[in-house]
Amino acid sequence: MQKPQVVFVLGGPGAGKGTQCDRIVRDYGFVHLSAGDLLRAERQKGGEVGELIENYIREGKIVPVEITVNLIKDQIMANVANGKMNFLVDGFPRNEDNLQGWRRVMQDYCEVAFVLYLDCDECHMEARVLSRGGGRSDDNIDVLKKRFRTYVESTQPIIDLFASQGLVRKVDARDSVDAVYANIQKIFDPVFGRPVPASE
Repeated sequence: MQKPQVVFVLGGPGAGKGTQCDRIVRDYGFVHLSAGDLLRAERQKGGEVGELIENYIREGKIVPVEITVNLIKDQIMANVANGKMNFLVDGFPRNEDNLQGWRRVMQDYCEVAFVLYLDCDECHMEARVLSRGGGRSDDNIDVLKKRFRTYVESTQPIIDLFASQGLVRKVDARDSVDAVYANIQKIFDPVFGRPVPASE
């Protein structure tokens, strides 16, 4: 039986992960699962888990892997039941603990096709995040600096590990949204097929 295919989408805060995932969903029929969005939704529900997530996010720290992996797994299983087999997992795994947690829970269930790495320097990312106009408790300069530091210390080594296994597809994310997506299509087309325009 075919396993669900997962593409991890990694890059720093403001690299454009959500924007590009929206386009991939539109053109290739993927299901987009944002680890951050799933955690924020769970946080808004309140309760013990929600408060725990809130405390970690406020400090710019990474939420315990058991919480995140199980939220992702629940969503993947629900979508597979509806016939969906291709998934973008955005903003995960963020550290070694995340990766080990994924392997424990998901390795036999899913297959990681590759890692889409949106490479962007801190200057560009900071400008993008601060121009979002708020709306998120972690979109301020103090928390942002913590998030950048966490990304460099914890996530970059995971990207390097995947790269050593030949699984990273790197895209320069400093360019315009359209230019970045054009390069992403060059990566997805050979693996998942060129999308057919809706007019055809």
